[in-house]
Amino acid sequence: MTAITLAAFLLAVSYTLLNTRPMETVSLHFEAVVDDDPLLFDQLLYPNPGGEGDFKIISFLFYLSNIKLVGAAENYVEADSYHLVRFDNRDNSFTIELENVPRQNYETIEFSIGVDATANNSINPIGDLDSNGRMAWSWDVGYKFVLFEGGLDLTKSLLPLVYHIGFDENYKSMAFTLDQPSSGSRLQSVNFEVDIMRLFTGNARIDMAGLPDVKFDKNDAKSIANNYAAMITLRRNQGR
Repeated sequence: MTAITLAAFLLAVSYTLLNTRPMETVSLHFEAVVDDDPLLFDQLLYPNPGGEGDFKIISFLFYLSNIKLVGAAENYVEADSYHLVRFDNRDNSFTIELENVPRQNYETIEFSIGVDATANNSINPIGDLDSNGRMAWSWDVGYKFVLFEGGLDLTKSLLPLVYHIGFDENYKSMAFTLDQPSSGSRLQSVNFEVDIMRLFTGNARIDMAGLPDVKFDKNDAKSIANNYAAMITLRRNQGR
């Protein structure tokens, strides 16, 4: 076998191995809570974190985007990675299935709340982005990154609560270190908790009575965005 023939043979073998390597599906599971309580829609159950009264949640949605698994050998980046997360179902959960993930050890998972500036300033439909949907602004190109709507009970009156956050600077990225696998195990699922109360606590404790509506004010939007940057936490011992 000549050197040229051998090189061609090795190249062909390498190509075959790369394109027949084991692939798998990894599930990202998000469960919603409010502080230490289960999420229940349309019930006045939750105390105003910054003042008097109890509030209820009518709607809660957010965009999660640009999912990436970081491995020691290579990374997996999801294509068209824009997901509209919602919890209006029986178990208050949302699952994302990552398809065709190369089987290897992954050390970190990264993603963002919101829509990156390139996609946020485009009308091209990618993933769950819909420029004509409820999460699109009616007054400008772009998307609401987080939508919270509800009501605050104040002395026999119900104050509407409307928080729509979605300026480019409200895009928040985060990374989580994954559990180290045991010998022979593989990543199958990663479980997260989404604490809705953290929209109103953390860097800024929000009095809903004093700030019942956030849409267009960048300073108010910044306060909410800095809070929701910490609303997702990783549950340990994810499935392998």
